[in-house]
Amino acid sequence: MKQYLSFFKIRFAAGLQYRTAAWAGISTQFFWGIMNILMYRAFYRSGQNAFPMEFGQLTSYIWLQQAFLAMFMVWFYDNEIFGHITSGSIAYELCRPCDLYLMWYIKNMAIRLSRVVLRCVPILLVTVFLPKPYGISLPTSPTAGLMFLMSMILGFLVLIAFNMLVYISAFFTVSPMGIRILVTSVLEFLCGAVIPIPFFPEWLQPVMYALPFGSMQNTPFLIYVGHLSAGEGVQAMGLQLLWLFLLVCAGRMLMHRALKKVVVQGG
Repeated sequence: MKQYLSFFKIRFAAGLQYRTAAWAGISTQFFWGIMNILMYRAFYRSGQNAFPMEFGQLTSYIWLQQAFLAMFMVWFYDNEIFGHITSGSIAYELCRPCDLYLMWYIKNMAIRLSRVVLRCVPILLVTVFLPKPYGISLPTSPTAGLMFLMSMILGFLVLIAFNMLVYISAFFTVSPMGIRILVTSVLEFLCGAVIPIPFFPEWLQPVMYALPFGSMQNTPFLIYVGHLSAGEGVQAMGLQLLWLFLLVCAGRMLMHRALKKVVVQGG
């Protein structure tokens, strides 16, 4: 276990070095959040349709997206892992006395968390002082706040487990770029990153909630804003646990199959 903790510390420390990029990202995310909120405000003021979330809930949802973007951004992948696979340097990784799947999983956790640490606090501190209903509100109850933290951890782990499948798929393709583009496009749309899932047609929502994508950022954010009740939140967290188990099992099976057939050429 010590070697995995070392991998985490090294990658986490490396991610903390990019402070200038973090400040640039903070300003970009802040103004992107404002634009999204103003866009939705125009729809809400039209009053032509009944909306599934109160405007205050929606603004909190958007600011949570921006604050924890580094944790849940679906387009981010560790190019070093793809490089190991495509260049053949995976041979050096296989020589390490550790579990390759767990090592990559830990590294992905570390790099994302390092970026969250740099970005989330400034965004939350600014948005909590914005006038209502344009700022972020506190959780509806202490129970909702605790469930939010637990669900966010589970959603984070589900996202990484799904990304591991994308990394492993590079063993079976000439270039990983195609599947990365396809998965990113589908994942960003279905996980509620573009439009919150409650705004989708009612007949489609049960399918989106049941898929693993709905168990990523969507579930903890809906718990935080109070869109999901305590009972619904517990059920959603149970689904998160189920998908985490299934995705990790699928990833390990696929990794085992890939490593049995991997061929490294060259000297």
